[in-house]
Amino acid sequence: MQIKCLTVGPLLANCYLVWCEETKEAVVIDPGAEGEKIVSEIEKEHLRVKYIINTHGHVDHISANREVKNRTGAKILIHADDAPLLTNPQLNLSSYLGAPVTGPPPDVLLCEGEEIEIGNNLKLEVIHTPGHTRGGICLLADKVVFTGDTLFAGSVGRTDFPGGSYTELLDSIKKKILTLGDDYVIYPGHGPASTVGEERRNNPFLF
Repeated sequence: MQIKCLTVGPLLANCYLVWCEETKEAVVIDPGAEGEKIVSEIEKEHLRVKYIINTHGHVDHISANREVKNRTGAKILIHADDAPLLTNPQLNLSSYLGAPVTGPPPDVLLCEGEEIEIGNNLKLEVIHTPGHTRGGICLLADKVVFTGDTLFAGSVGRTDFPGGSYTELLDSIKKKILTLGDDYVIYPGHGPASTVGEERRNNPFLF
């Protein structure tokens, strides 16, 4: 599995290209802005993008969905509970930033435990982690977890937006992420990577 992180947009969201090294089949996780930059990296690595996966439906994680989809033909995947956010500027918060985003609707609705297959042997398991949004997900692969805006290095996701719940967020983190091994690498929606062990020991929001 190959992973490349691109930091995009004014809110500095992390967009991840994840691919099978043998086949070059790939997914794009959270193309939040700067579609041309993302497509350029896809072309540079000679990737065939099968899916666009949104960890949740906020504007800073979905704004380049349309451009990446149009340029690659990839299908858009999101949890069913966050599907309405893709096409509703109020729900995805873009209307409050003065530049409403109405993206394409999803092609596939995800649910807990589903496996997304890429290339020969690469699988991403969907983990439903509500709290930041109702349909927030993490994606689990071999010794890595993409956490979106659920868990960051030294922090956790905001819960003051519509659909947010601090109680649900902490429950999701403690029951579905902190139960992983200490050596699992966390790739969050913003900021630097971390590990499960580091966050379990030192994240002040989890004590």
